[in-house]
Amino acid sequence: MDRFFGLTAMGTNWRREALAGLTTFLAMAYILFVNASILADAGMDPDAVFVATALASALACLIMGLWANYPIALAPGMGLNAFFAYTVVLGMGVPWETALAGVLVSGILFLILTLSRIRERVINAIPFQLKMAAGAGIGLFIAFIGLKNAGIVVGYEPTLVTLGSLGTAAPLLAMFGVVLTAFFLVRGYSGAVFYGMVGTTIGGMLVGVVAVPDALVSAIPSLAPTFGQAVIHLPDVLTSPTLWVVVFTFLFVDMFDTAGTLMAVAHQGGFLKDNKLPRAGRALGADSSATVIGAVLGTSTTTAYIESASGVAAGGRTGLTSVFVALLFLISLFFSPLLTIFLQHPELTAPALVIVGVLMASAMANIEWQKAEYAIPAFVTIIAMPLTFSIAHGIALGFVLYPLTKMFKGQWRDVHPLMYALFAVFIIYFIWGH
Repeated sequence: MDRFFGLTAMGTNWRREALAGLTTFLAMAYILFVNASILADAGMDPDAVFVATALASALACLIMGLWANYPIALAPGMGLNAFFAYTVVLGMGVPWETALAGVLVSGILFLILTLSRIRERVINAIPFQLKMAAGAGIGLFIAFIGLKNAGIVVGYEPTLVTLGSLGTAAPLLAMFGVVLTAFFLVRGYSGAVFYGMVGTTIGGMLVGVVAVPDALVSAIPSLAPTFGQAVIHLPDVLTSPTLWVVVFTFLFVDMFDTAGTLMAVAHQGGFLKDNKLPRAGRALGADSSATVIGAVLGTSTTTAYIESASGVAAGGRTGLTSVFVALLFLISLFFSPLLTIFLQHPELTAPALVIVGVLMASAMANIEWQKAEYAIPAFVTIIAMPLTFSIAHGIALGFVLYPLTKMFKGQWRDVHPLMYALFAVFIIYFIWGH
């Protein structure tokens, strides 16, 4: 074990790696229930999604740990699951089976780009400002979903939305959860989101709003309702030009979310050499493989988690940390009875969506707001996501505006040719394909 992972060379041991794995798992364990709850809104079997989430996360962590040897954990990504459920399935009317096939195609394309080393060119073609805007916009989008699910924000015809009845149980419980999670986060607890969700659930039980479950553990539910549907419905994506915008969105967000997460965690752990990440190809290959595996099992895009930084802060330095995270995800398969609680009470997962949205929205600080050629497309990207209830529309509008503002500035040569190609594609999409 020491020789395989290089524990001594990295100044660590298996006990420290185990503690780091537990820390990372607690920081991201909320995804087990949040992902199942979100994809259930798209008509998917929540028990099967719960199993697919745990298995996809476990297998992805094993690949990252054993192949790339990094303490970086993976799971179905927040924001991408919301895009899958609320934009693609509910908004565009795409069957969830076909949407899973779109995730599968995006994973395969990501893997091809990684193996062919074209990924650097693609990543460099997209301006930094739009990358940051996409992340921040997704944060606002999922926070809005959380507020909506909790009944804090409700529909109102004269103004589209308004404040809900805050004196009722669901909004009160959700607001308590946000405050509790904020307390844990401010105090520096690495598992703040998970602890907040657990604390909110216990609080709901104490006041009689949430029923106490009959059991905590049970046999593992069947994966049959979702397993292999992405492969069966692959032809549906290949023959639909409109769905390629969906595929691009899955691919775009996954690529840049992964690249940003890898660099951030690597910087914290001291893994960078000459500002480059050793074995970057393996790390990106693990991520893209995870998306393919997750789609086949039955979940939305699987990607690297920034919560891995909590494990690195606890001393994790090798892939053994990710292996321990994988083991904990496998153990969690037996806790499916708890899923019923979160499906019956969406206000319990709302605090997680709001707080994760806050963390993602922090990317706005990296945008050069004083430069209009960046600020305008960035702002439209951010604001369009929650207002159109679509991550894809926000990205598309930003990609249309960016080349225009650079041309108005007289800096059209600074725009990568790929951005002009995407400009044309999204213009066509808005006029004929939308």
